[in-house]
Amino acid sequence: MKYALVTGGSRGIGRAICISLAEMGYHILINYKSKNKEAHNTLELIKENNGSGELLKFDVADQVDIEKTLGSWINNNKDGYIEVLINNAGIRKDNLMIWMEKTEWNEVLNTNLNSFFYVTRLVLKDMLVNKYGRIVNIVSLSGITGLPGQTNYSAAKAGIIGATKALAREIGKKKVTVNAVAPGFIKTDMTKELNENEHKSQIPLARFGEPEEVAHIVAFLASEKASYITGQVISINGGLST
Repeated sequence: MKYALVTGGSRGIGRAICISLAEMGYHILINYKSKNKEAHNTLELIKENNGSGELLKFDVADQVDIEKTLGSWINNNKDGYIEVLINNAGIRKDNLMIWMEKTEWNEVLNTNLNSFFYVTRLVLKDMLVNKYGRIVNIVSLSGITGLPGQTNYSAAKAGIIGATKALAREIGKKKVTVNAVAPGFIKTDMTKELNENEHKSQIPLARFGEPEEVAHIVAFLASEKASYITGQVISINGGLST
């Protein structure tokens, strides 16, 4: 059985990625923190499309929780290994820097950046031993250009972009690729408070993107067809200049 882990897989872009990878034949480990109903809905959608998966509940910002839950799964499943990792989980706590609380900074950095280290390090060994793996990190337009009111979020996503490029150089010889996908304005819970009509004038394609459109790019990077692509950041933003 081929395994793929998607963090933050219960909703939005994460859910779309889970469904796309399941269609490729992967058994999906759907990670989530608290949205039990949404996570079960994702699993049901996978099963409706004749795919397979299971729920893996842990907080990506909590190293102890990760090592306990994900570590136990790895130890109990020696028949295979997680060959595809999608680091997708993330949160926003927007505020101007001058008003930003330390908790707003720390929670965003822990969830969006430190989680990359905690989760990736745990699954990386098996990828290197088996000389095959795909790591795709979901970053953001904010991490490339920087957006006002998102100093914390921009810093976290920019950090992952740098880590993506560095790790790709470290492990390329082991046939493990590391890439990032940077969505712009995508119709998810994270953008539901935004007025699409007010923003689409700055987007050449004049609309927000769909989660499935991001998932298609991720699925390609997770496939064998993308074997010569690593250390790259691919933007999917409707033509916004980055």
